[in-house]
Amino acid sequence: MLAPLLMWAFTGIFFLVKPGYGGAYEQLSVRTYPLQTTIQLEPQASWREFRVLKTILGEHLLVQTEAGTLHLDPISLNVRAKPEREDFKRLLNDALSVNEDRYGHIVAVHDLVSGSAQQAAATTNTGVELSLDWNTLSLSQRGEDTRLIGLLYKIHYLQWSNIKLFDTLLGVLGIALLLVLTIFGALMSFKSRQR
Repeated sequence: MLAPLLMWAFTGIFFLVKPGYGGAYEQLSVRTYPLQTTIQLEPQASWREFRVLKTILGEHLLVQTEAGTLHLDPISLNVRAKPEREDFKRLLNDALSVNEDRYGHIVAVHDLVSGSAQQAAATTNTGVELSLDWNTLSLSQRGEDTRLIGLLYKIHYLQWSNIKLFDTLLGVLGIALLLVLTIFGALMSFKSRQR
């Protein structure tokens, strides 16, 4: 019972102080530039909202529909295909320039195996894993610090296996034992004061 209590206390202090959270959970965005031309758009009835933006790869039209977000060419209104590897690297390296100490540069580009066809991923020389959702032009990043914080979270919340039922039972048992120890400690303290 002592080991879980010590781990819970250590990770609780870590979560209170939050060292390294800034980089681990930094919000990375595709870098945008001012639009140079005026684009005339006739919104379609199925569009809930739309946004035109410019990146290092040119102009993009992001359209929110009931079915999800579409990434269109703002001139032809055709679906814009996911970029080739070199363009993908250019887009990412442009975004990474905001914090070169953390991100470094791209060393590997790969498609996400379990994701949709509109997602891609890359790894930097600093070990940060990046993923891009092409439909929304949104980036996410995950480094060694993010993985460490995730591991500490699992330790703190008694998620020691990848079996949800087992972890839930372990958590309930841990809390029950802690309550029993607290009650016995309080009773012993109360009895010693009566003597």
